[in-house]
This record gives sequence, C-alpha cells and structure tokens, in this order.
Amino acid sequence: MRYELYYWPTIQGRGEFVRLALEDAGADYIDVGNASDAGITEISEFLDGESTLYPPFAPPFLRAGEILVSHVANILQFLGPRLGLVPEGEAVRLWAHGLQLTVTDFVAEIHDVHHPISSDDYYEAQRDTAQARAEAFLESRLPRFLGYFEQVIAQNPDSDDCLVEGGHSYVDLSLFQTVSGLRYAFPRAMEAEMPSHPGIAALVSRVARRERIAAYLGSERRLPFSEQGIFRHYAELDSPPPT
Repeated sequence: MRYELYYWPTIQGRGEFVRLALEDAGADYIDVGNASDAGITEISEFLDGESTLYPPFAPPFLRAGEILVSHVANILQFLGPRLGLVPEGEAVRLWAHGLQLTVTDFVAEIHDVHHPISSDDYYEAQRDTAQARAEAFLESRLPRFLGYFEQVIAQNPDSDDCLVEGGHSYVDLSLFQTVSGLRYAFPRAMEAEMPSHPGIAALVSRVARRERIAAYLGSERRLPFSEQGIFRHYAELDSPPPT
C-alpha cells in the first residue's frame, strides 16, 4: 500500500515524526506537501472541502486507502503494527501509545517556549514572555521530561536503549527527533543536560545508525531544522554560556 502523508511543505514540523516511521520501515509513501507545487492546495481541500467525511483539524494526517488518520500519536498508533514498529499485545501497544502522547506533551511545551502567548503572532512580539518561559522550561520542564524517559529506558527489561519492551519502536524514533530538535534549539542547555541521561544518548545514537534512518538523514528528503518549525534556535532563549 502507498501511504499519503499530508503536511505543510518546506518544514519538518510534526510531520517529521511520521516521516521517520515511514522511512525507517522502508514504506511506500508520498510526502504530498513537498511532492509538487500543488501540495498546499491538496492539503486545503481536505481541511476545507465539504466532501471529506472525517475532516482533520490540521496536518499532519495520513491517507491509507479509504482510511484517513490525523494527529501524530494517532497516526503512529495506526502505522505501528502495519510497519512492524510496535510489539504484539494490547498492553504493550497501549503503553507505547501512552509514551507517544507524553512525547506530544513534551513537543507542545518546547513549541510554547518561543510562542508562549499566541501562535498567530511573530516571536518578536512576545520575546520578553518567551525569555521567562525559556528559563522556566530549561530549569524545570526539560529535566523532568528527559528524566522520565531516562527512567523508562532504565526500567525496560528487554533493552538498555529502547523505550518499549520487545525492542525498537516508533516511540524511539519520536524521542530521537525530539532530542535532535532540542539540540538544535538549545545547544548549550542540552550539552549540559545530556550527560545525566546516558540511556537517551544511547537510544539517539542507535536510531541515527539504523540503515534506513542514516540514509534518510543524509538525503535531501530530510528537511533542515529552521526558525519556521517547532524547534527554533534563538540564542537568547538558550542557557547562558559558562563563565
């Protein structure tokens, strides 16, 4: 089956979490937003068209034949069994989905550092509030989320560098993307934080070495991080340099 991924062109955004799963599995898919100049039009037809039975609120969404699935965690829960990216068993699949929802919460907080008031306004219009939000995030929320995922890895009975028992899963790919984005957005803070999280560091390194992921990361299909995406680097929001 050929999957159709719908997400805004030219940026990684939340669509990247789905792309990584599709790339890792070697799935047949088309990245609709980046496939042609008509990408935005095709996305808008789903969002605005009255003919869509179950219209999504916003990208990303995925079409698989007659099935249309929206929201990253929902898409990955759908794709996981089909792509071999989640173990068998209802309990462990629900556990994986719960971890993915925690990643979703984490990503939302990361985004809200640089847009703490409104996503509709430019960063420059909320810079002062963003500075206060960044300080609180780096002091409290960043270590709390990373500490949680480190604990999950440490308690995994099957592996010391995977989140879900049974081995590699789509949640590993999502944590890889999140940590990669954090390293782009907050390089100084992450340099100071990561030595406390060797399990996460091992997971990220392992994912980057996977054959299809390594090929994808080195290809033109891997869009760069930028100040138009979720993970944005503003030097003034990062930890101050050591004195």
